[in-house]
Amino acid sequence: MPSLNRVQIIGYLGRDPETRYTSTGRKVTHYSVAVSRRWRNAQGELQEATNWFNIEAWGRLGEISQEYLKKGSLVYIEGRLQTDRYEVEGETRVSTKLIARNIQMLDRRPDEDEEAASAEIDIEEPPAD
Repeated sequence: MPSLNRVQIIGYLGRDPETRYTSTGRKVTHYSVAVSRRWRNAQGELQEATNWFNIEAWGRLGEISQEYLKKGSLVYIEGRLQTDRYEVEGETRVSTKLIARNIQMLDRRPDEDEEAASAEIDIEEPPAD
């Protein structure tokens, strides 16, 4: 049976991208994105809820993120969800992140080059656990 793991979000960076290297020398960039939604409740009051997504961008896509994005940047990100389980003091914890496959900068200036506007690249997949 076929399966699909695809996520699309539009939101604002909550912090500047941070690039690190794995023990094998592969480059990976991390940052968070806030996605908010607004609605009116039954009493007509404006309500807002924000979800935070941890983003992981590998290779060239991570380099582009590091170079062109900063806290507050508006971005479209497409990718897949990955859930990791780990133990802290005998307690199992769960962390979910979005592995980016395509990033588009939505608040770009007209003088920016095309590579900065859209970064759709065959990404290096992270090593399998």
